[in-house]
Amino acid sequence: MYRTHFGLRELPFGITPDTSFAFASKTHQEALNTLLVAVKNGEGFLKITGEVGTGKTLLCRRFLAALDQSHVSAYIPNPYLEPRTLLFALAAELRLAVPRDADQHHLLKELSRGLLNFARQGKTVVLCLDEAQAMPIETLEALRLLTNLETEKRKLLQVVLFGQPELDQKLESESVRQLKQRITFQHSLTALLREEVDQYLAHRLRVAGYRGERLFDRPAARRVHRWSGGVPRLINIIAHKAMLLAFSEGVQVVRRRHVSLAVADTPATRQFAPWRWFGFALLLLSVGSASWMLLS
Repeated sequence: MYRTHFGLRELPFGITPDTSFAFASKTHQEALNTLLVAVKNGEGFLKITGEVGTGKTLLCRRFLAALDQSHVSAYIPNPYLEPRTLLFALAAELRLAVPRDADQHHLLKELSRGLLNFARQGKTVVLCLDEAQAMPIETLEALRLLTNLETEKRKLLQVVLFGQPELDQKLESESVRQLKQRITFQHSLTALLREEVDQYLAHRLRVAGYRGERLFDRPAARRVHRWSGGVPRLINIIAHKAMLLAFSEGVQVVRRRHVSLAVADTPATRQFAPWRWFGFALLLLSVGSASWMLLS
């Protein structure tokens, strides 16, 4: 592709979460610090929310990688599961031997025994649930019951919920109000600021091996921010396409026109173009005025 053309070891703007490319933006660093402090204090439920593409999965992986030896981690990427299946998934993550025909009562009993064993070893279990907005209400309630387990000093299980803003709506349900009350720390991920987008582009290029002069000129970087809304996933998609266009022209710098063409090929960017709708509204208004004049 364009790696040789730009002197890269690897592609810099993939959309698969990769911790080696992690950029310590203000919002991500605050969220990570919040999680690490909360886990150290032995809190029960933690919550991280963010719009699609803001880097929740990447943050989750960074968080898991930052845990020390006093923690045992479990990660469930898709918790759209019935209660019994979720408990089996947790048992599998913790490598607990549970009979496949066990009912929910015996599942909870075996999980309780396993959590107590970890506690005796001086370890705390941290469960991270990605895409938590997809969890059925009854599964959330089963999870709450599991976190009732505690010693006189601390919780045996700490749960971190990573989800889209719809998770907040789900937690407004009357049936899970007890769980909502147990969320002691939370953070909402926001999009990158304009100056952060410029730093983000340079950071990912540097990690990918780029050592040349500025690759995205300033007008191009500003346009990336404008049309991505500062959402990392959209930044990656636009930047990748813009680099392909620059490569196809045989040039070494990504210009504003390359970004504009990349944006035109990316439907998800349309939500960040209010001026288009404003222009469309003016057009409708002018057509309506002309029609009124013809009829009057």
